[in-house]
Amino acid sequence: MVYPRAFSGKPTRHTLRRMVGAYARGVENQPLPHSSPRTAAFFDLDKTVIAKSSTLTFSKSFYRGGLINRRAVLRTAYTQFIFLAGGADHDQMERMREYLSALCKGWNVQQVREIVAEALHDLIDPIIYDEAASLIEAHHTAGRDVVIVSTSGAEVVEPIGEMLGADRVVATRMVVGEDGCFTGEIDYYAYGPTKAEAVRELAESEGYDLARCYAYSDSITDVPMLEAVGHPHAVNPDRALRREAVAREWPVLVFNRPVRLKQRVPGLSMAARPAWVAAAAVGAAAATAGLVWYASRRRATAAAA
Repeated sequence: MVYPRAFSGKPTRHTLRRMVGAYARGVENQPLPHSSPRTAAFFDLDKTVIAKSSTLTFSKSFYRGGLINRRAVLRTAYTQFIFLAGGADHDQMERMREYLSALCKGWNVQQVREIVAEALHDLIDPIIYDEAASLIEAHHTAGRDVVIVSTSGAEVVEPIGEMLGADRVVATRMVVGEDGCFTGEIDYYAYGPTKAEAVRELAESEGYDLARCYAYSDSITDVPMLEAVGHPHAVNPDRALRREAVAREWPVLVFNRPVRLKQRVPGLSMAARPAWVAAAAVGAAAATAGLVWYASRRRATAAAA
């Protein structure tokens, strides 16, 4: 389901095109008119749009559904703590991937989807960053597609993308056996350089002008994706990405206000995006981004001095 085994060898361009075409799923949201040439904003999910790991957040729900035992709940809680405390580097991500991939082997896919659907609003809605939601609205108002690009499993990421009003989702997919259960093997792994390849393939198929596109991530492992666009942003970056962002003069954004979507604009959803709400979001997002970028640059300059 999540963080599955990496590909053995580098996938060919033809293979990546097939995979991205198959796995860059649209979500059930009404698209807005596109600018010409088309542009997009690519968002990592965990610790960029939401405050925690999307998959690990469902561990208690998976326990109640009989998919994991109490020991696994405790271990995933510890993994979540490590993930939040300082960010996970490549080796830590590999260990988490191996553990979680083995853990989900044999899970019934339909049961997983039902558990996620039932718990989605209770678990994910409260940890969506207000600043990220404003940026998503602002990009839609500017006529850009919003694409969630996440290493987490599609069964988790796609419903979150729909909740956020995203236009497309690129996420990891596991092989499903004839019995409808995960085999523990990977079909498509959205991680590191593969994310950047997905962005480029989407740009080719959808006509995005990458020089005018935006990308947001918290992790050093997403530098290839950030490099692929003309407007990269580090969001709540780990130490390695912060150093990279300062060296390259990329904007550093600080998101720290998780809020329920309905509390932002009572009675309205992200997917509706009425014009007056979106217009207000543009100003709010621009002001927030400008302030945090200015403050981060001042801190970086002071530290260098």
